[in-house]
Amino acid sequence: MRGANRNRLTPPAPGGWETLSTPNVLHDPWLRVEAEAVRTPAGTVLDPWWVLNLPDWLVVVAITRDQEVVLVRQWRQGARGFILEIPGGIMDVEDIDPIAAGSRELLEETGFAAEAWRLVGALWPDPARNNNRCHVVLGIGCHAVAAPRLEPGETLETVVLPMADIRRILRDGDMESTLHATGLLRGLCAAGILEF
Repeated sequence: MRGANRNRLTPPAPGGWETLSTPNVLHDPWLRVEAEAVRTPAGTVLDPWWVLNLPDWLVVVAITRDQEVVLVRQWRQGARGFILEIPGGIMDVEDIDPIAAGSRELLEETGFAAEAWRLVGALWPDPARNNNRCHVVLGIGCHAVAAPRLEPGETLETVVLPMADIRRILRDGDMESTLHATGLLRGLCAAGILEF
């Protein structure tokens, strides 16, 4: 796992909370839950302070040669519905490069490949409780090269929309996932399509 200081017992940054203990409550290949005991600068001890240790994630802003955006409409069990998102997924343990992982995820989920790639940056999914990052990668010149190869836990369809529809989706809140909407905004800004 990459990102900020993942060693929970190191001294905190000035003004930060001191971690007193990090007992594991659940340890799974995809999730580790800790019931930390922490002390605030004012001396207040909070016990437990729940922390979710998750692998880093990534999202892909995939822009086609015709200035369309490749999206997925994916079943999300937590929301109990199909959610419009940009392609992405969990970075595997061996993934060092978010661009390589993004290229793989785009191909697996949609069958698209990009002519050029760029790392846009990273976001904290929930910095209060999660210690993972979500990397945003931009793929330019995307085009279909294969059929999608979905994993057993994926139920999704590929949706390719013109830029005018993307602007409406972002404006009207039709992309309901915070990370996906923010990643899409950052990617479109990095591509010079949107300005703030």
